[in-house]
Amino acid sequence: MSEAVTYHRDGNVAIVTLNRPEARNAINGDVASALEDAIDRLESDDGVWVGILLANTAGQERPVFCAGADLKAINSGDAARLNTERGGFGGIVYRERRKPIIVGVDGLATAGGCEIVLSADLVVASDRSAFGLAEVKRNLIAGAGGLFRLPRAIGRSAAMEVILTGDPLPASRAYELGLVNRVVAPDQVETTARELASRIAASAPLAVWASRRIVLASAYEDDATLINMTNQEFGKILGSEDTKEGLTAFIEKRPPKWQGR
Repeated sequence: MSEAVTYHRDGNVAIVTLNRPEARNAINGDVASALEDAIDRLESDDGVWVGILLANTAGQERPVFCAGADLKAINSGDAARLNTERGGFGGIVYRERRKPIIVGVDGLATAGGCEIVLSADLVVASDRSAFGLAEVKRNLIAGAGGLFRLPRAIGRSAAMEVILTGDPLPASRAYELGLVNRVVAPDQVETTARELASRIAASAPLAVWASRRIVLASAYEDDATLINMTNQEFGKILGSEDTKEGLTAFIEKRPPKWQGR
């Protein structure tokens, strides 16, 4: 894996970190490829049940989680490598996956950086963070999901203002509108993301993954389809070893020991 993205596992949690602080963690071909590899690794490891995405902001005068596309890469003719076939921009924004990802943001997440945040499942942000889609200020449009994911996350009116003005949304307002789950001090972002990941990992992974799938589908499927999906997932879960373990642990008044099968 490229040094531009780091990966390590802590118990049932995988920690993925954007590691180009000198370039404001902008996405170039190396980052996109490495980030897709990290998601592949997270998804394929049966012992990993939830992921955390962070960014290294060391040495930055004003912290930037991710500035979006690396304009130098685009100018040099390397634009195509900023997208991967399965993941889209950054190797992540359209990547299909089973496992939830918590993104921990400290600083500005703008343009493609904001779209990476929108592709995650939960968001922990520092109180100095902000989220923006500034493309209109450069006669561009947000091309990696922001134009439809932001309205889903914060509502049409608020999203329209953010998108048409190009002005960033402060973390406190993003929290009020439902984009952010937790707002904390800058030095508490990773700790809080880890605590949230631990709480998720304490639940049965198969049930977490199935529930996530249906919640995401609720944005575009009708009720009849969602009922059918729920029934199918319920049947699969009911026949798993972990359901038997969960019920037995409840009867025996002890913590369950999940196996993910």
